[in-house]
Amino acid sequence: MSLSSTLLENAVDQLATLPGIGRRTAMRLALELLRREPQEVIRFSEAIRRMRDEVRFCDTCCNISDEPRCSICRDPNRDPSLVCVVEDIRDVIAIENTRQFKGQYHVLGGVISPMDGIGPEDLNTRQLMQRVEEGDIGEVILALGTTLEGDTTGFYLNRKLTGSKVRVTMLARGLSVGGDLDQADELTLGRSIADRKPYEQLAKR
Repeated sequence: MSLSSTLLENAVDQLATLPGIGRRTAMRLALELLRREPQEVIRFSEAIRRMRDEVRFCDTCCNISDEPRCSICRDPNRDPSLVCVVEDIRDVIAIENTRQFKGQYHVLGGVISPMDGIGPEDLNTRQLMQRVEEGDIGEVILALGTTLEGDTTGFYLNRKLTGSKVRVTMLARGLSVGGDLDQADELTLGRSIADRKPYEQLAKR
């Protein structure tokens, strides 16, 4: 794609680096930004800059937050004894959209993937074990994707939690094999949470 403006072409190149955005879509977005009032574009770019520079991770659950502790961990109406372990922030959003879960979360920041060189030490597993050792958690729900990596991570965490007083459960298998939580519809995901079973019971299937 050859453009008469190098500045426009550079903007298209940058927009096209985002997942799910091809060059045609990037071109439409860039041209739309050109049509907007300068102050609108400044507000747009400032919002992105502040998000990138100022969003942090919750000291407790590793979810995104504007403060040391996220709004979910600070909410007195949430049950701190019930912790849902997820792969990333998208899964928190997906589960929250079901309005079926009233506990807290723990975001691992990924899953174990030996092929990609990702081991347990590369995830937020140490923080989870620390929360368990502090004695406030009664149940850990393993809400990981139904992929080989998700299953491997679930197996590892269950083994680490064996011997503790924490009950380990996992989502009912209503999700498609190889699927990610954020791709599941809210009804299916909500039912999987409500119908969760002990890890050992479902893992043997």
